[in-house]
Amino acid sequence: MEYSPFISIRRDLHQIPELGFKEYKTQSYILEYLRSLPQERLEVKTWRTGILVKIKGKTGQRTIGYRADMDGLPIEEQTGLDFQSSHPGFMHACGHDVHMSIALGVLTHFVHHEIDPDLLFIFQPAEEGPGGAQPMIESKEMSEWLPDEIYALHIAPEYPAGTIATKEGMLFANTSELFIDLTGKGGHAAFPHETKDMVVVAAHLITQLQTVVSRNTNPLDSAVVTIGKLTGGTVQNIIAETARLEGTIRTLSAESMLKVKKRIEALVKGIEVGFECTAAIDYGCNYYQVNNDPAVSERFISFMEHQEDIQLVICKEAMTGEDFGYMLKEIPGLMFWLGVGSDYGLHHAKLNPNEEAITVGIEALTRYFHTLS
Repeated sequence: MEYSPFISIRRDLHQIPELGFKEYKTQSYILEYLRSLPQERLEVKTWRTGILVKIKGKTGQRTIGYRADMDGLPIEEQTGLDFQSSHPGFMHACGHDVHMSIALGVLTHFVHHEIDPDLLFIFQPAEEGPGGAQPMIESKEMSEWLPDEIYALHIAPEYPAGTIATKEGMLFANTSELFIDLTGKGGHAAFPHETKDMVVVAAHLITQLQTVVSRNTNPLDSAVVTIGKLTGGTVQNIIAETARLEGTIRTLSAESMLKVKKRIEALVKGIEVGFECTAAIDYGCNYYQVNNDPAVSERFISFMEHQEDIQLVICKEAMTGEDFGYMLKEIPGLMFWLGVGSDYGLHHAKLNPNEEAITVGIEALTRYFHTLS
């Protein structure tokens, strides 16, 4: 099988990054490619900007699912590549272009090589936000084709191409966005006693939030609370009437996520009383933990260990988030890291995956899925 077309496909997709549920060009591109394939065993459905592709097997007694995410990020690309993003301010900075090209490569192989089970390829929108996995798996379209087992990969810049890294059980954390809006009373900087300064309040709250992990979380139960953005005020001599904190929460258990949120809410209530202001919390997009099924993990790891051209790593869990966790919550399966050897990490404007990883991913998955017959 020739893999170079899928590198070309990756480059095409890389040029048209789109945000969640706006992947119109991406959906159109994939649908056009699917129409170029033999149609005898192929069925295609669309769901919003996503796509479901079923390949009929010899027996169809069970269905193996494979998911690839589709959306890009609001990042201005700085790679300088000949095929860099043609959409100013947007980039495939998390490797979803690689994910889709690998999925299309595996799909194409099995259009031409029939195996016993049905295969379901899921091109899922909105992984980066607001979250497409949960509503997609609950949709009528996917419910009718729900697989018995499901797989997905995510690129890993820190590993060289040819590396596959995974583990049994928890791979990615529970995650939640965090937005806190503070409202007080603005005024002239010369008369602070007549105001309620939300820059000062925001500073106090940020400091207090650091105690959620350091003093309210069991050291053996990892958690992260990070405030990545603070906005407040207009100019240097006006006291800010409003301020907004934007951040993220990550925990290794669903129970800890609830505890962390409860503590944040208590601190915010204290801020309201202590500084005579009002506050509102929005948790935005929440993702469930990625938990690899033990039996599936054992089978997958055992297979990859015996592949001479693949370096298998049994990795540790990471505080990254992935809404594929919602699919694994309902369907036994596995996610793995695929090394792409980039000097720059995920969500970086200079992320540049080694495209040899596309061949590795296609070859590894096609071989593995043949064993599931």
